[in-house]
Amino acid sequence: MGKEGNFPLFETKVAKGRNLFRCYAASVFVGIIFICVYRAIHFPAANGQVLRRWAWMGLFLSELWFSLYWFVSQFSRWNPIYRYTFKDRLSQRYEKILPGVDIFVCTADPTIEPPIMVINTVLSVMAYNYPSHKLSVYLSDDGGSDLTFYALLEASRFSELWLPFCRKFKIEPRSPAAYFSSTPQPNDCNPPMPLDWFSVKKAYEDMENRIETTTRLGRISEEIRKEHKGFLEWEYAATRQNHPSIVEILIDGRDGKAVDVEGQPLPTLVYLAREKRPQYHHNFKAGAMNSLIRVSSKISNGSIILNVDCDMYSNNSEIVRDALCFFMDEEKGHEIAYVQFPQNYNNLTRNDLYGTDMRVIKTVEFPGMDACGGPCYVGSGCFHRRETLCGMKYSKECERGWKREYDRENRESASVLEESCKVLASCTYEENTQWGKEMGLKYGCAVEDIITGLSIQCRGWKSIYCRPERNGFLGVVPTTLLQSLVQNKRWSEGQFQIFLSRHCPFVYGHKKIPLNLQFSYSPYSLWASTCLATLYYVTVPPLCLLGGVSLFPEISSLWILPFVYVVVAKYSYSLGEFLCSDGTIQGWWNEQRAWVYRRTTSYLFAFLDTILKLLGFVELSFVITAKVSDEDVSRRYEQELMEFGSPSPMFTILATLAMLNLFCFVWSVQRVVVDVQDRALESLALQIILCGVLVLINAPLYQGLFFRKDKGAMPTSVTYKSVTLALLACAIALY
Repeated sequence: MGKEGNFPLFETKVAKGRNLFRCYAASVFVGIIFICVYRAIHFPAANGQVLRRWAWMGLFLSELWFSLYWFVSQFSRWNPIYRYTFKDRLSQRYEKILPGVDIFVCTADPTIEPPIMVINTVLSVMAYNYPSHKLSVYLSDDGGSDLTFYALLEASRFSELWLPFCRKFKIEPRSPAAYFSSTPQPNDCNPPMPLDWFSVKKAYEDMENRIETTTRLGRISEEIRKEHKGFLEWEYAATRQNHPSIVEILIDGRDGKAVDVEGQPLPTLVYLAREKRPQYHHNFKAGAMNSLIRVSSKISNGSIILNVDCDMYSNNSEIVRDALCFFMDEEKGHEIAYVQFPQNYNNLTRNDLYGTDMRVIKTVEFPGMDACGGPCYVGSGCFHRRETLCGMKYSKECERGWKREYDRENRESASVLEESCKVLASCTYEENTQWGKEMGLKYGCAVEDIITGLSIQCRGWKSIYCRPERNGFLGVVPTTLLQSLVQNKRWSEGQFQIFLSRHCPFVYGHKKIPLNLQFSYSPYSLWASTCLATLYYVTVPPLCLLGGVSLFPEISSLWILPFVYVVVAKYSYSLGEFLCSDGTIQGWWNEQRAWVYRRTTSYLFAFLDTILKLLGFVELSFVITAKVSDEDVSRRYEQELMEFGSPSPMFTILATLAMLNLFCFVWSVQRVVVDVQDRALESLALQIILCGVLVLINAPLYQGLFFRKDKGAMPTSVTYKSVTLALLACAIALY
């Protein structure tokens, strides 16, 4: 029982079967030691083949790196824990004093992030099962688009119908698009339901048509502009990167007239486009979030802040109460800075073609981080205590009650608030302040969320990872290979920047967070640096096959056992983890392919860009991932056909490596089968198997290079380049 004799609002359970995992980890560690011993004692003599000596040395260094990476990745797997909430206890104790919750939705480009998708996310969070007068929703539009503002205006009107419908029938999910596309037409068993269902669906479709028609036109008609004074702001907005602050309170939750069709109060709804000027750096999403923190503190000042990406709609109307079970727990709630929920997706193919779901990270590694001191902040689906985002350090005096209510009656009018908030969202407000440094989200990194979460933990706070039975948030993943690779390039680049900066977990977190939590951050921080070892492993052993240079033990040698055991044990356990995370065997294979592709392209470019940034040759950039795709691309994605389509340096690398391994594999098989080279098979067996596995992994690439005729096939220019480069590499190796 907690303080005051109350039962806790959440419980923690330790994962089962960890002794089996520890036996596996110990055995693999022993196998790695034997591999290192083999490499050391069988190091080619100085008077032997120079090529073999250098190839052996490189392979040894690559295996040492893989071993180190495997070692640090075990810290987050050692003792995962899982959290379970008791929302009934929360309601019994605190229903009358629940804190205010401010919800931030961020968008940046109406062409990549369509306004209709954005407002579906907004409507889903407005409809939470939570007192409406304590909810405030803010849309940050970094695109400064009147099209997005118009869509939000339409959503504010539709919410008068949507929120009562959600309450009345307790529907899930509460994104209109997701609900109507996934829920069949109701029958007549529940008489009120069909009537309301059809009327609300028609109202939504009418709104959707108006928004999409306006979006296609790319401008707001004069008739629509007369509907709201907010459109006047765009008379002074020059361009997307050059406009003043725009703050519009579309629904004022303090106003007694702001009610739905049943007379119930509506949540506050605010549109914000912070000031943009060419001469000022706007700091991407971190800058937008910091503007939201300041503006919301003036309007609603909710004690809890939830931020979601514009494509990540709420799939669980109880998720706010789940989060509050942690914050308001009498025993441990005062220690918690943020509660992170996993990011899940509604457009994954059955076998997750591009391995974007990262199932094992969500189901094993993040719960493991939770046990080490708390998960990292991943930028969306996260509830924050407002004070921690504003730089507050943890102390035992931080324990507080939740009875504080912001005075909603004696405040300035909405129009006065709008004008005063414009200053808070101006370009110059942060000059000579701690914003972006010690206050708000941190600047100067592509993954502002990770570095911000780390800094909060280093101030003494703890974080929580909660994975409820019903997913809290659902978004969309990239539907093309290039989009997926570019997204992973940005993530890995930001993580590597952190590792090489003063915010490295081992430096910044020294004596501030537990050592095992520092190690738990490391696998993600070192994503980019794995590119070198991976590239070496997929190029040098195959090329050495052409010259008959053996780099592994003979199959008749006992030294082959540790190599075989480590590979079989690691990937068998990996498959088991994946299947236990509700994946499929084909899905696991797709994820292995995805890791190879990322390590040889995304992480390579991330590694190079990070080094160039450190040397001052390039500047920090931020790439928004497209949230929509055309019908042909979507159809091929649903059929699990890998999408290539346009030329890219990443595709050239992938195709060249694929062709290189194909040529080397065919050459080696020809030597063994046609020439009946028994000795070659004896000494080169593991290299041939490695090359063969890489050929299997690259099967979709060969299909795109030579057999597909659709628009998603590999461009002809990439095919010519890759074949030429691969043949050139093989010729050099043979020479």
